[in-house]
Amino acid sequence: MTYSLVQLKEDFLVETSVSKTQSINTVKSYSQDLDQFFDFLSEKACGKQLEDLTPADLKPEHIRRFAVHLGRQAYKGSTISRKLSAVRSFCRFLTRRGAVDENPAKGVSARKTHAYLPKVLSQEDIARIISVIDTATPLGMRDRAIIELLYGSGLRVSELASLNVGDIDYSLGFVQVTGKGGKERFVPLGSIALDALGRYLDEGRPVLEQKHPKQSQELSLMRQPLFLNRLGKRLSDRSIRRILYKYILLAGIDPKGLSPHTLRHSFATHLLSGGADLRSVQEMLGHSSIKTTQIYTHVMPERLRQVYKSAHPRARGNQAKAQRVAGETPSERGGKHDGSS
Repeated sequence: MTYSLVQLKEDFLVETSVSKTQSINTVKSYSQDLDQFFDFLSEKACGKQLEDLTPADLKPEHIRRFAVHLGRQAYKGSTISRKLSAVRSFCRFLTRRGAVDENPAKGVSARKTHAYLPKVLSQEDIARIISVIDTATPLGMRDRAIIELLYGSGLRVSELASLNVGDIDYSLGFVQVTGKGGKERFVPLGSIALDALGRYLDEGRPVLEQKHPKQSQELSLMRQPLFLNRLGKRLSDRSIRRILYKYILLAGIDPKGLSPHTLRHSFATHLLSGGADLRSVQEMLGHSSIKTTQIYTHVMPERLRQVYKSAHPRARGNQAKAQRVAGETPSERGGKHDGSS
């Protein structure tokens, strides 16, 4: 029996979800990207109805044409690479299942992308955002804790939204995070973030919790969601984005291109600017490859200039000293060079 690509896609998504090799958000992206690829096959490559597409319709040239099509749609290089990655993962699944004799994506190379420089907020901008939060209210206490935690730990917004009360270790000053692919890591928290979290848990969260008492009855406190909405339920990724956007506007900062991920970028950049080593930052961010972390070295030129000025013999004061030595005669330098060779 020959299954359609649409049917096989569902099996692929179930397998990926069960294996926990990818995050929930990645599985959702796979689904959307494959739907777009199937639409392309149906309308522009094969001329078939979606439900009639089979593995036999997957050809290397179709995948290449899909990449060209995406480029003409003005997608960013990183977005095109992500969509092609979904297609390649699906093709590997079909090969394992025996639905195709040979992986149709095997000869399709990944599209080269240009590294982009992430937007970073200054320490002053972050202080302005925090200063406009009214921490006299339960929601304000929550919002202050959210922003302090995003900036103080570099968490992804999905990681922060999925935190439970028991994931915060106050005695050691760490937060336990479940990142991409179900990988767990421990990230240290500073005293300011811990203080904001402590006040929210002591004064703000109990008020919000009363809106949904059933949750506290069914789950122990350690297993309950850390951040609650005004109805007492777990705060969503989208709500966290809206919360940050509101305070960015109130602080008088241009919101263009800013998101919770900007605080993650700022966390990494400010750590490196302060002298942290790249490997430690990689571990705290949960990057599987240090190449991903290295992008932050391109947004800290001032730190690099300071290191250069203090360490290189041709920089400023060191340069003047080097020039004086270069201008001395052999006898002035102690007769170390007598002209013979």
